[in-house]
Amino acid sequence: MSHGGNNLSNLWMLLSNKQVVDKLQSGGKSVRESWRTELPSTGLGVGVIEQMKDEKRKDVAWQGKCSGAVYIGGSECEGHFSLINEACSMFAHTNPLHMDVFQSVVRFEAEVVAMTAAMLGSKKKSSGGQICGNMTSGGTESILLAVKSSRDYMKTTKGIKKPEMIIPESAHSAYDKAAQYFNIKLWRVPVNKEFQADVKAIRRYINRNTILIVGSAPGFPHGIVDPIEELGQLASSFDICLHVDLCLGGFVLPFANKLGYPIPPFDFSVKGVTSISADVHKYGLAPKGTSVVLYRNHDLRKHQFVAVTEWSGGLYVSPTIAGSRPGGLIAGAWASMISLGEEGYLENTKKIMEVSKRLQKGIEEIPELFVIGRPDMTVVALGSNVVDIFEVNDIMSSKGWHLNALQRPNSIHICVTLQHVPIIDDFLRDLTESVKTVKENPGPISGGLAPIYGAAGRMPDRGTVQELLVNYMDGAF
Repeated sequence: MSHGGNNLSNLWMLLSNKQVVDKLQSGGKSVRESWRTELPSTGLGVGVIEQMKDEKRKDVAWQGKCSGAVYIGGSECEGHFSLINEACSMFAHTNPLHMDVFQSVVRFEAEVVAMTAAMLGSKKKSSGGQICGNMTSGGTESILLAVKSSRDYMKTTKGIKKPEMIIPESAHSAYDKAAQYFNIKLWRVPVNKEFQADVKAIRRYINRNTILIVGSAPGFPHGIVDPIEELGQLASSFDICLHVDLCLGGFVLPFANKLGYPIPPFDFSVKGVTSISADVHKYGLAPKGTSVVLYRNHDLRKHQFVAVTEWSGGLYVSPTIAGSRPGGLIAGAWASMISLGEEGYLENTKKIMEVSKRLQKGIEEIPELFVIGRPDMTVVALGSNVVDIFEVNDIMSSKGWHLNALQRPNSIHICVTLQHVPIIDDFLRDLTESVKTVKENPGPISGGLAPIYGAAGRMPDRGTVQELLVNYMDGAF
């Protein structure tokens, strides 16, 4: 009887999710009916710019309202925005694949990599003095390349042919993607009570096929730095690779450290760290599509490259997943780092760290809410034992805020950027009002996403949830 009841419950949750997904898709379908499906018979010429401006005006008001997403402060039409836009347009036609032609962007990439490496411990004696890397299209590609290089390095050095990697459940979903792409068995291990990677639990999963373990500084969900030193000791003792995801923290933690914040060790100064990913397009304030992947030495990085000798088109070698790469984005990243310098990043870090602490204090002053763990940086996750946090998120969405919904435990977070510095009190006021609304009138609002998050979290069959997500994405384009 109990088993049948569970089946009925699962069926209800499946239907509930399907109804929400269908509703979301139907709304998108009506919008897509006006999308072009073929070339115009006569081109618009420069008139296309006005049409693009019209389309851009239809975007939601994101200024100061998004968790993460846009990290540069101020208006799109001036300041740092204008600087990197000009840098990108100046080199929009370039491609570093043609190293002999576009020598300028080749230099820009090398310098971005070297400057990022210096921020992350390359100048310290303990790093070994061989830190090297490349620029990529974003954190996901940086992680994919680090995983692929670790797999091939461990196959060469230890003969591992059935690779496995171990990650905490707080690690980014890019590792799941890497496991699928590169045929690696993935073990996702629960975090400890501080929401950090559980070193003892990870150790229990290590076997002769383990190629890689992972730590984050900080983790995307809760903004908490994993115990990188302990993970480094573990990796060293088993002679396996350790990747540190600094996609969020790479351009904050080094400066927060200099400002006196108690940041635990996280970079190449830690023995055992073999690779690091750091996004320049987040707190580096570079244009979207710019990240860096770094390795402790050239022996590791060589396994990132793909060289082809039997192609009729000639000899071919490419350093990253992409062949052709946009030199304009590389130039924009270089311009961002050179224009800001260490003083600029220190000033920005001071602002966002202070606002993050103000945010934590404000959340703790709302009786129905609590902060998840002890955030080390600029991501603050909040949960509740009193109200449905996903219903609170829906009310916040109705007020124009775009936050991230999390699971295990159910919570939401905001990733603080320079956009939030002038309006953090507005956020806290709206959050207080949203909690009050949900407490006085519990239950999902029309068009809200609380039902799908709530039902998906309770559904034990994760394959069904995965199918719903794929179906939603399949109908979005």
